[in-house]
Amino acid sequence: MTESPEQDYDPGDVAVIGMSLRAPGARNKEEFWDNLVHGRESVSFLAKEDILVDETLIHSPFYVRACGVLEGYDQFDPSVFGISDRMAAAMTPENRMFLESAWEALEDGGYDPDRLTAEMGMYGANNPQTAALYSSPPDRVSVGPEAIEASLAWSPDTMTSNALYYMGLTGEAVTVAAVCAGFHYAVHLACQSLLLGQSDMAIAGGAMVRLPHPRGHLWEENRVLSKDGHCRPFDANGTGTSLSSGVVTVLLKPVAGAVADRDHIYAVVKGSAVNNNGVSAMAYGLAQPERLSACIANAMEVGGVTPDTVSLYEANGLGLPMTDELEVHAASMAFGKQTATTSIGGVKGNVGHGGVVSGGFGAMKAALALHHRTLPATINLTEVNQDLDFPSTPFVPQREGAPWEPESGIRRAGITSIGGGGYNAHLVLEEAPALAPRAPEAVGRPRLATLSALDDEALDQRRARLRKWLTAHPDQRLDDICYSLNLGRKVMARRWAAVVRSREELIAALSDDSPRGQATSTAAAPHVDVDSFPRGDHGLVCAGPDAGSLSALAAAWVTGERVDFGALHTGEASHRVPLPTYPFRPRRFWRTDW
Repeated sequence: MTESPEQDYDPGDVAVIGMSLRAPGARNKEEFWDNLVHGRESVSFLAKEDILVDETLIHSPFYVRACGVLEGYDQFDPSVFGISDRMAAAMTPENRMFLESAWEALEDGGYDPDRLTAEMGMYGANNPQTAALYSSPPDRVSVGPEAIEASLAWSPDTMTSNALYYMGLTGEAVTVAAVCAGFHYAVHLACQSLLLGQSDMAIAGGAMVRLPHPRGHLWEENRVLSKDGHCRPFDANGTGTSLSSGVVTVLLKPVAGAVADRDHIYAVVKGSAVNNNGVSAMAYGLAQPERLSACIANAMEVGGVTPDTVSLYEANGLGLPMTDELEVHAASMAFGKQTATTSIGGVKGNVGHGGVVSGGFGAMKAALALHHRTLPATINLTEVNQDLDFPSTPFVPQREGAPWEPESGIRRAGITSIGGGGYNAHLVLEEAPALAPRAPEAVGRPRLATLSALDDEALDQRRARLRKWLTAHPDQRLDDICYSLNLGRKVMARRWAAVVRSREELIAALSDDSPRGQATSTAAAPHVDVDSFPRGDHGLVCAGPDAGSLSALAAAWVTGERVDFGALHTGEASHRVPLPTYPFRPRRFWRTDW
C-alpha cells in the first residue's frame, strides 16, 4: 500500500492493527480487559426457568446450570450493511456476529472500507453445528434464486465471503474448520497470505454461538466439562470448564507496511504454527505432548524467537488436571531447561471455553497485556496442582496481577490452542515497535473533525462515545484524532462536523450544549456555495487551512457533498488511533421455519 519505512523490520512480522471482541460479560475489548485486570468471572449460573431446553436433563444431579452467556447473540443491525430484514433472519447468528466484528476491527484500525483499494484477506472459523441447529433451509429439488440466497445467508462456508461482500471489499475469503483451534488456524492462514503477497491486509477471527442459548451441561467424571461450572486452570481441584460463546477478529498487515502507513499497532505476530496429532495420539482427540511441543517450538523458530524471551505463556488451560498436565509437559519440552522465567495463565477461568473462538479469547488477552504492559491474574487458582511440578518447569502461575517487566527486555507471549481431533496451534506475539520521534503538534491550528451515521440517533451516540473517549484519553493528539475520523470512517447520510483548535474545543463541540457556530450538522446546516470550492477527482478540496475555509468545507460536507479528505491531510504525519466504533442499533432476528 505504501513504501516501506527507512527502518528495517523482520519481513516475517505481521502487525495487529485493529481488534474487536464480544465475550461473556464484555461487549467490547475494553470491557473484556477491565474484567481481566479486576479478576472477574463472567460465567453465569442459571436458574431453572432461564433454561428453555433440556427438560429431561435439568433435574439430573449431574446437570450443571452454568455457561458463558453472550448478550445480544440473537440481535443484529442489518441497516449498516444494506441487508434486508428477510436476509438478516436467514443468516446464522455466527455469520451476523462475524460481519459486525469484522467491521469493528476495520474501524478500530482506522480504515474506511469505501476508501480501501487493498486486497483484503478474510479468514474466519465458525461452528457448523450452530448452522445445523439454526433452522436449516429445506432440501430443495431445484436451486432457484430464492434457494441460493437463503443458503448463502445460512451456510457456515460463506461466513467470510459474506463479510467481504457486505463490507464492500475484495480479496480472499476462507472459512476455516479446525474445531476449537479455529481462531488460531484463521490467523495462521491470514499471516501466510500476507507474507506470500496474496493479500495486502487481512481480517482473521472466529465466531461461536452455542445453540440452544443459554443452556448448561452434563458433568461426567474425567471429562472436560466442569462439575460445578467453574474453570480452575492449573488447580488441584479443577474438574474442567464450562461452555461459552463469543466473537473475536483482528486486522492484520505486514509490520513494515503498518509502520509506513502510520497505523496503530497493538502487537506483532512473530510466528505461528499448526499441526495435527494424527495417528500419534495416545487416544484420538486427546492432546499428544510431543506433537504439541513440536507445534510450540515451530512457532518460536519461525519467528526467530528464543524461549527465554517469551515471558507469558497463555495456555489452552481446560482446568482438568489430566489435560493441564499434558499441556504443561508439552510446553516445557518446547521451552527447554530454564526455570521460573515465564508467567503462565489461562483465560478460561474468566470466560469458559468458547469453542472455535477460545483461542481468540487467549490471543486477545495476550495482545492487550502487551499493549498495557500488565499481566492479569489467572482466577479460580487457589491450590496449585503439585503434579504439574511448576518449580522444575519454565512456568510460574500468575496468581496476582502485576506490571509486565521481563528480564529479557522485550515483552513476548505464546498462546496455545488445542482442538479435538488432534488439532494443535500456537501463536507468538511481541509488543509493538517503538514509535519514531516526531515533531510536537502545532498548537492552535484549526482542524476539521467529522462524524456520520445512518440516522440522527446513531449520530448522537457517536458524539457521546467520542466525547467520553476523549475525556478518558487526554494524551491523544488532536491531529491524530481528526485524521482518523476523516479518513477512517465510512461516510453516511447524517453528518456532523466541527472546526476546533484543541482537544478541549472538540470536547465542548461534541456536547449537547456546544457553543453556537462551533459545529454544524445535516439537521441544521447553513447554506454554502459549493461552486466556490476547487474540485478534484475525489470531491471538494479545501480552499485553505484557515478556520473560515474549513468551516465552509464542513458546511458543504454535512449537506451531502463529497469531500477529498485525503487532500486535506496531504503532507501531514498524523497517525491512526483506535477511536470508538460505530454504534450498531441491533434488533432481534430469529428464524424458526422457512
